[in-house]
Amino acid sequence: MILPNDSLPIFLIAIDGHGGSGKSTLATLLSKKLSAEIIHTDYFASWDNQLDWWPRVINEIFEPIKDGKKLLSYSRGKWWHTHNQDLIIHQPVTSIMILEGVSALRKEFRPFISYAIFIDTPAEIFLQRGFERDRGQDGKSDSEIKKMWQKWYEDEIVYIKKDQPQNFANLIVDGTKPFLEQIEHLLNKL
Repeated sequence: MILPNDSLPIFLIAIDGHGGSGKSTLATLLSKKLSAEIIHTDYFASWDNQLDWWPRVINEIFEPIKDGKKLLSYSRGKWWHTHNQDLIIHQPVTSIMILEGVSALRKEFRPFISYAIFIDTPAEIFLQRGFERDRGQDGKSDSEIKKMWQKWYEDEIVYIKKDQPQNFANLIVDGTKPFLEQIEHLLNKL
């Protein structure tokens, strides 16, 4: 059995990788298998604030969990002009929780992470997935969406070079292959 680290009274699995690499899909799979709640970094980030939202996660998620809170409430970021987000109210704190999203393995979060996963997916695949997901949002043209994704990718590269999340990861997952067989070892430990 894997135990939580000393910073939080829960076992926190963090899943990082490029946008469109499969992080949300893997998080959903793990959530179902482990009865774990998911914290999405996309609820804190936005097109306008890709990487500087991290203090909110520490203040609104990690610190309350550390203080023994059993329910979390926090506001969600707005990605699109037409995207009105509801507040997250009374999200249960479970014994295993998952933090998923771009920069989930950032240096500032590492003291809280019990197990780190990095999803390695080729750029042509994750950029296409991201484009397909966001196509037509806010009435933007295909070329506008592609430009947004290119800028996002460039900012991700800066983060990856700086924090090297793949080197911190306990497990590197191939984003082009089925996840279940790749995480079997982790599931057996938990």
